[in-house]
Amino acid sequence: MNFQEIIQQPFIWGFLLGLLIAVFILKNALTAKRGMRREIKNLEKEQRELQSHLNIQMKITASGSDSMTKEIDSLKSQNENLRINLATLQAKPEKSEQRQFRIQEMAVRTMREQAPGFAGAWEKAVRDAEAEIELAESGFTKLMRKVIPGLGHSPKPAIEEAPPETL
Repeated sequence: MNFQEIIQQPFIWGFLLGLLIAVFILKNALTAKRGMRREIKNLEKEQRELQSHLNIQMKITASGSDSMTKEIDSLKSQNENLRINLATLQAKPEKSEQRQFRIQEMAVRTMREQAPGFAGAWEKAVRDAEAEIELAESGFTKLMRKVIPGLGHSPKPAIEEAPPETL
């Protein structure tokens, strides 16, 4: 059998046609495999870049959070120091206030010596004034004084109590 006779047989034609189809399928499979490998490499590269970007973002966020926490702690400390300083300064009387206090104290001593009924009335007036100042320095009255400046500065009318009768 020579080559022409072999080519003319239908089995050979079917075999060659099947072989040709198999070669095309193999070629397409290898091309697709090569494309998939490239795609996998690109995706892995992109994943590494995204992972790197995520790590950088997390570091930036962590450092920002740490700096904000430190700043908040610092501000809390400053606030506490300022609150203590303010309380200390409010507790310290000025020299003019000390002088006025001494003058009033000397006047009160003189009045106690000269006016016998003055001491009781004075002590009641002092207690009333202390209670009014205590109310004015805390709570709603302080807020109202800030909103309406003239409120709370006028003296309350004193209601004098009659001394109890002795038998």
